[in-house]
Amino acid sequence: MVIYKIMNIKDLYIKAIRLQFLSTDEGLYLYNNSPTSELMFVANEIRKKLNPGNIVGWIIDRNVNISNICSCCCKFCNFYRRKNASDAYITTIEQYKEKINRLYELGGNQLLLQGGLHPELGLKFYMDLFQKLKKEYPSLKLHALSPPEIVHISRMEGKTYRAILLSLIEAGLDSLPGGGAEILSDRVRKIISPRKCTSGEWLEVMRQAHALGIRTSATMMFWHIETKKERLEHLELLRKLQSEKSKNSPGFVAFIPWPFQDKGTILEKKGIKNTITAEEYIRTLAISRIMLPNIKTIQASWLTAGIETAKLCLHSGANDMGSIMIEENVVSSAGVNWKMDKNIITQAITNAGFIPFQRGTVPL
Repeated sequence: MVIYKIMNIKDLYIKAIRLQFLSTDEGLYLYNNSPTSELMFVANEIRKKLNPGNIVGWIIDRNVNISNICSCCCKFCNFYRRKNASDAYITTIEQYKEKINRLYELGGNQLLLQGGLHPELGLKFYMDLFQKLKKEYPSLKLHALSPPEIVHISRMEGKTYRAILLSLIEAGLDSLPGGGAEILSDRVRKIISPRKCTSGEWLEVMRQAHALGIRTSATMMFWHIETKKERLEHLELLRKLQSEKSKNSPGFVAFIPWPFQDKGTILEKKGIKNTITAEEYIRTLAISRIMLPNIKTIQASWLTAGIETAKLCLHSGANDMGSIMIEENVVSSAGVNWKMDKNIITQAITNAGFIPFQRGTVPL
């Protein structure tokens, strides 16, 4: 028989507002027992300590996929294609130029550049690509690749993660996105993405990136087969890694939780659907803010949660609305149809009672 410890919720609130680390069990207790309004209040108090004032950041950038060819075949992804598929592609330099020119016209200068685990594209391909883009657009910021891609290139080349990252920095890499984290539980990963890197490998790539002073972000894709405890363990792993970095390393500059999108996925066909409500997303974001006092920025995913929910998240610990997403291909292939532009995002932030600030590539 499992015996659950009864905790004093008010004591946990005080501990959290003091920016002290809650254990997984303490965070889970709040997640399961706190009224939503109180979770929102505590998370907002933490936000005000870490990000004083009413300023909410947002950015203009573009998400370009290097290729849709991927050997990972994750059960939550509709975007990937096999190498010989009729609609498989690798983005050409001319296509990059067209997309980047449009990005610059709209006032942005960052490219979120990711692909899949292409079975043939090695380190030289990515270095050549980065160098060509930086030569053509010297002010372009490359927020590029993700831990699973670094692990994949490392295996192909027989080199360490550090060596791969150093080569990519030399070629023009500016920062590393936190994609491919999903849930940092190998139980979960073996079911939804068995060919992708393990949780330990994901964390080790980020550890090496932080040691090299690379700015990174972190994500969590939830509401599929994971338990609430596994979500809290995911947050604790990120917090622990952030605590390891040196004072001179930016480490994780932002955390973005987003719910699994199910339309047409293998998981949906197996009966696993996204039934998350706005309240559940807000609760998850709030507990993320509470559990991660050493990551300054929490970003609301308007793309997957909706604009109205994202506005409420600004009162629940979030201090950033992310990008207007000039282009996004992966989650949109699983049913997302929200759209955003400069006017809509700034109006949404204003209507929520905050001051919109078009930031650079670094969150506030």
